[in-house]
Amino acid sequence: MTNVFDNILGLIGNTPMVKLNEVTKDIPAKVYAKIESFNPGHSTKDRIALHIIEAAERKGLLTPGATIVETTSGNTGFSIAMVSIIKGYKCILSVSDKTKPEKIAYLKALGATVYVCPASVPADDPRSYYEVAKKIAAETPNSIYINQYFNELNIDAHYSSTGPEIWEQTEGKITHLFACTGTGGTLSGSAKFLKEKNPDIKIIGVDADGSILKTYHETGEIDPSEIHSYQIEGLGKNLIPSALLFDRIDHFVRVNDEMSAYCTREIALKEAIMGGYTTGAVLQALRQYANANPFSENDLVVLIFPDHGSRYITKVYSDKWMEEQGFINNCVHNYEEVFKTEYIK
Repeated sequence: MTNVFDNILGLIGNTPMVKLNEVTKDIPAKVYAKIESFNPGHSTKDRIALHIIEAAERKGLLTPGATIVETTSGNTGFSIAMVSIIKGYKCILSVSDKTKPEKIAYLKALGATVYVCPASVPADDPRSYYEVAKKIAAETPNSIYINQYFNELNIDAHYSSTGPEIWEQTEGKITHLFACTGTGGTLSGSAKFLKEKNPDIKIIGVDADGSILKTYHETGEIDPSEIHSYQIEGLGKNLIPSALLFDRIDHFVRVNDEMSAYCTREIALKEAIMGGYTTGAVLQALRQYANANPFSENDLVVLIFPDHGSRYITKVYSDKWMEEQGFINNCVHNYEEVFKTEYIK
């Protein structure tokens, strides 16, 4: 039988790539999106969850009935919970209070125990979702802490899958790779593989306004004054993850909440791709980069679209939420006309 699997985990990886047409009209290069929402858990994090958990099994770190603990903004948690169900493990997750209720409901539906922690505290604060996960793992017998931010297997997962897939799908013609950086594993692993194939490929990381990663890449120093809250989940950091290989990244582009939100909805409207908030962030980064570094018709650009928009229906896809952020009034894309809703009385 073809295209038949023993369980849902067999669907992880080998995600498709789609040419972008309308949202990249002003860019002469060929631009493709790697649609990671085609993973069964609807995000690129499926790759690391399966890779890290199976590596732990091979090392004898996981035994029947074990508990897997992790810090997550949502997607990694979904993936770990999914893998845990199939493999028979318990799952405990800590999330920040930026995480929308529907994401928490999704995690609970997959059997995870969820701890909600304040996002506004420093990473080393005992209340942060990093420290809470560490404490739970330390106090829970027969448990492991995935620790995706400081786990080299995060990089390896993408070095062995995402990078080779991109190389094969573009027939080795890729010239630029854009991806959002949270833990850094997706971009770092892919970049590591692609740079080995062709060191001239440009690797561009996407950072958030309110994060420290771009400045750290440029100066080697952390600037605490740059840290402030922002809305994009899974993008940027207030600490330096070891899963982020700065030496494989050529350039960082910093994007803000507002323009990333418009781009997210523009992709849905013009390309029929319902991506998450970081989907818009990576498109906005491409546009900003192109303003200073014009592309040619010989360039082949790949954007990694990390997850599915269904997880952001009450956030970036909600008119009410957009209004609450003040985005509609500031919008330069004629928001009221494009996204209007007609009510019949």
